[in-house]
Amino acid sequence: MKRLSRLRRHRAAGPILLIFALFTIGTTFQVASAVNNDTTSVADRSATIEEGRQLFLKGCSSCHGINAEGGEIAPSLIGVGAASVDFQVGTGRMPMADMSTQAMRKPPVYNAEQVNALATYVASLAPGPQVPSEESLNYERDGSVADGGELFRTNCAMCHNFAAQGGALTQGKYAPTLMGVEPKHIYEAMITGPQSMPVFSDKTITPEEKLSIIKWIKSAESEPQLGGAALGRVGPVTEGLLVWTLGIGLLVGVAVWLAMKAR
Repeated sequence: MKRLSRLRRHRAAGPILLIFALFTIGTTFQVASAVNNDTTSVADRSATIEEGRQLFLKGCSSCHGINAEGGEIAPSLIGVGAASVDFQVGTGRMPMADMSTQAMRKPPVYNAEQVNALATYVASLAPGPQVPSEESLNYERDGSVADGGELFRTNCAMCHNFAAQGGALTQGKYAPTLMGVEPKHIYEAMITGPQSMPVFSDKTITPEEKLSIIKWIKSAESEPQLGGAALGRVGPVTEGLLVWTLGIGLLVGVAVWLAMKAR
């Protein structure tokens, strides 16, 4: 007791107790704030999931089922992940009136917040590919145009055309043009494989290689047409048709002119 009394009367006792008290208060505040933030995040996520569920019941359940289990005309959405929903709904492909035709890109029906709510709801049903973050889509920093062009020609050009302009597939299907498509949606298409497109997992094409492909597509999108009219950049068909039409037409015109002059 005498030793404790001497310690209490020591000149350093006051500052040490003050520092200890401040440290304890600060730690308690940080822990309380973290718990409060976690609680708020959970509450916000629950509200987003419920909003997405209500949107799903109104706009999607008639085809995909009340619990997203699928139906006769639409597949199950359990396990497709948030990325698949963000791609299909964010590009306006869903919802669609006729499920027997290929979904086309068009102005989206839902705004960004509603698309996020739908994606969050479907993601809550089962694990699946997530929507890539903005930081992970920095293709300008992490991508290579040269590598992206080689990867595109190896994995994508047979369907989307060597210049990413799109092309015809079998049974009336087609690979759409990639011009004007958001980088996020290109990335999501590669990891989800919509419609006739295969899934390119990270083992097949790494995230860095995916960014290189996106960088090449954006480079091709802004490439100037130094050679003149691009004619859609769909290959030799349009170019050959133009040459035959103009060339033969010119020859016929010259032949007619010469015949009339010979008279």
